[in-house]
Amino acid sequence: STFDVVVVGAGIVGLASARELVRRHPVLAFAVLEKEKELAHHQSGHNSGVIHSGIYYKPGSLKAKLCVQGAALCYKYCDQKGIPYKQCGKLIVAVEQDEIPRLKALYERGLQNNVRGLKLIGAKEIQAKEPFCRGLMALDSPYTGIVNYKQVAQSYAEDFQEAGGTILTDFEVTNMEMAKESSSESEDGLKYPVIVRNSKGEEIYCRHIVTCAGLYSDRLSEISGCSPEPRIVPFRGDYLVLKPEKCYMVKGNIYPVPNPQFPFLGFHFTPRMDGSVWLGPNAVLAFKREGYRLFDFSTADFLDAITYSGLWKLVLRNLSYGLSEMYRACFLSAQVKQLQKFIPEVTINDVLRGPSGVRAQALDSDGNLVDDFVFDGGSGDIGSRILHVRNAPSPAATSSLAIAKMIADEVKRRFEL
Repeated sequence: STFDVVVVGAGIVGLASARELVRRHPVLAFAVLEKEKELAHHQSGHNSGVIHSGIYYKPGSLKAKLCVQGAALCYKYCDQKGIPYKQCGKLIVAVEQDEIPRLKALYERGLQNNVRGLKLIGAKEIQAKEPFCRGLMALDSPYTGIVNYKQVAQSYAEDFQEAGGTILTDFEVTNMEMAKESSSESEDGLKYPVIVRNSKGEEIYCRHIVTCAGLYSDRLSEISGCSPEPRIVPFRGDYLVLKPEKCYMVKGNIYPVPNPQFPFLGFHFTPRMDGSVWLGPNAVLAFKREGYRLFDFSTADFLDAITYSGLWKLVLRNLSYGLSEMYRACFLSAQVKQLQKFIPEVTINDVLRGPSGVRAQALDSDGNLVDDFVFDGGSGDIGSRILHVRNAPSPAATSSLAIAKMIADEVKRRFEL
């Protein structure tokens, strides 16, 4: 029950980071703590499965840099481990004339981010690649792919354990504190001064902590005495699925041109490794941090969200967009109408309601979506021994191996391992 470094959270970022740490420091003792009974149970197991290429992100941002690096590392890792993936490509399609300047700007951004193989194509080339898709112009990203990220995360966990790491599931961290002077008299007490306690009252001792807690990153930060900002506000994304007999209509990823006025990406077509095709997602406020169903509700999570001034500022700035998303969440026909802009042949009879995911959206007190990765610690006895991965937004799964290298560098710098 004593470890040099404990990683809290067995999602794909936590497992990738633990794997990187134990590979760099094989003589140290590492553990991963996970509150669920299985690994990669939340965001890592409820995402679109896309290996992103790095087009959208602001040049020079961590998102841009880590996504491009991470995608290359992800493909290489899957090749090494024999994990199946498909490099099926992606088209970002302009269906209106006023989207074309934005599409061209996106192409320039992708070039600045060193995304491989990008090119602009016209209507005929769109149909050559996606026979059922209609558009005026598209940005073709041939190196975008798909993979089962839960399988990738499980492989990271196996690497970590084979290198001597320990994974403790069903261990929900509820408290972190420095060991009392009286309990520090032994040599172990001096060497492992931080107590991590779970909801059952069980304890482990460690020297340092890295939190990769996704939907609970702000609460773990608060527990440790560090800043609660940025706050996590959960947004549920509901997908539709094409009926199996209609999946022939989609070959690769088909995305809309993002509108910078709105905070989310919009509906897209996503093929999956099992041969199914997901459509969506929408983005609506979730009334529970891990609420994957429409009526899932947590009083604590709901009050936490609606009493936060940052959420109200975001809502008021995007009121019409938010109401449209809620309307589409309720009415299937409204979602299908969005899809028909790209594939007119899709009808309401071709789709079924599918799975949902919950996005851990970091939000500052001014109502701004925190768009980049945030890593921080704190001060004092405990704070100086913790590194919080506060915000790991999409494309965190794509970027996981690159993020892990950055976290391992930061851990070495902060904790002088």
